[in-house]
Amino acid sequence: MYKNIIVPIDMGQEERGRKALEIAQRLCDDGGTLHLVNVIEEVPAYVAAELPSDIYENSRKQVKETLQDVAKGASAKTEIEIRHGRPATEIMSAAEEVDADLIIVASHRPELADYLLGSTAARVVRHANCAVLVDR
Repeated sequence: MYKNIIVPIDMGQEERGRKALEIAQRLCDDGGTLHLVNVIEEVPAYVAAELPSDIYENSRKQVKETLQDVAKGASAKTEIEIRHGRPATEIMSAAEEVDADLIIVASHRPELADYLLGSTAARVVRHANCAVLVDR
């Protein structure tokens, strides 16, 4: 089984994140930790200039509340982390920082753009330094 599991949760796919958390709980060792990670993507500076100044703070607060709600029923120890940047990069950075031995990432049915650019799940699978389970 696994001791440190990263479970990235996209607020646009919260139900998939909950399902990934259920899987993580079954695979987690006694005394292991589930790390719920959400990545808020940065917006270009020219767009950010037009947004309200407190938009990131409000977004972060809302994400934290949602992740706390998701973690409520977890049987294993959970930690919540909210990051800013590119999702795949931040997910892999979080995994390295906690010495994760598994990342459970939810995926969607790929579209044409995913085949050309690669989805977050595909990037994590290709570049992660630990095991990756993709839940589809």
